[in-house]
Amino acid sequence: MKTRKNRWKSICMITALLLAMTLPAKAQMTDNGYANVDWQYNFPTGKAFAGGSSGWGVNAEGGYYLNKHWGVGLFMNWHSNHEYIPRTVLSLSPSESLSTDQQHTAFRLPFGVAGRYAWNRGGDFQPYIAIKAGAQYAKLTSDFNVFEDRDKTWGFYVSPEIGLHIFPWAYGPGLHIAAYYDYGTNQGKVLTYDINGMNNAGLRIGISF
Repeated sequence: MKTRKNRWKSICMITALLLAMTLPAKAQMTDNGYANVDWQYNFPTGKAFAGGSSGWGVNAEGGYYLNKHWGVGLFMNWHSNHEYIPRTVLSLSPSESLSTDQQHTAFRLPFGVAGRYAWNRGGDFQPYIAIKAGAQYAKLTSDFNVFEDRDKTWGFYVSPEIGLHIFPWAYGPGLHIAAYYDYGTNQGKVLTYDINGMNNAGLRIGISF
């Protein structure tokens, strides 16, 4: 049920992105402003609680260029990863054990500030590099039989990114593509699983304003 709910959230966000493409807008919000909304796909790296790659994610950010190259702004995104764990025996204590299969879910919500350095501003192709930093909320759940064990945790978040804004028309939104890596210091425990940090690599495709 929770997986279906997350999927519907993603479908609604993607639909909103498609509708936004029909709205008239200048290639950039102002001479110095920027914004983009993206669908994102990620690949958990390292020892992940929910190691399945996933396209259930959305990213939004906006900011202002201080000069020809340097810009600062705010960002927020969310992502949900899932992994099925076949039946296994978990040792809960010296006298207790549990034999069950599981559905793991890792939901992340990072937000904070972003800085970027861009080239060719005002052109059709505007590459950039960026660094994002802030806080990350995470909810980790294991569903087994009719039961659920969960942990909610906060951590520090940092993410380098390389991307490209494409504006093929003088008016109308453009295209945004990016590749990123992120790391969160979140720690938690679900059943017998200890979570110590969360790592992901991913891709973003969306709309630039």
